[in-house]
This record gives sequence, structure tokens and C-alpha cells, in this order.
Amino acid sequence: MENKQKVLEGIVVSDSMNKTVVVKVARFKKHALYGKKFKVHKKFKAHDAKNEAKKGNFVKIIESKPYSKDKRFKLLEVLPGALR
Repeated sequence: MENKQKVLEGIVVSDSMNKTVVVKVARFKKHALYGKKFKVHKKFKAHDAKNEAKKGNFVKIIESKPYSKDKRFKLLEVLPGALR
């Protein structure tokens, strides 16, 4: 059986809430008419049960059950390395 949950990678932009981090995920989109690629960002709130992710960390988040009104992801792992 395939895993249908979305897995996203991004940078933690806020860790000030308890058990919650805000992750900025960037992706490339192609313009419909001109074909030029450009970067778009979206922020997701993710559940961090152990408060292990800090601002500036590169993390992987996975889609999960709703934890609150706008928190629909949970922290999968903190990836090693510097800012990307």
C-alpha cells in the first residue's frame, strides 16, 4: 500500500509557539503564458511534540490529522546541514 500523505521540506521561520513550528516551503511554478519559472512560498504550521526544531533549521514535515484550526502537518525530522 502506498503512502498518500504529503511530505514537504522547508525552513523553520518561527518556533515561538509551544509544540508548533511555522515552516516556509518553497516550490517552482511555471508561468502559463510565458513559460518562465518562478519561486513561490507557502507557510505551514506543523506539530512539534518535543519542541526540537529551532528557527533556521531545515526540516521535513508530513501531512497528518488536524491538530487545530490551521495545523495539519507534523514534524517528521530535522535535517542536518545549514540554511538552504
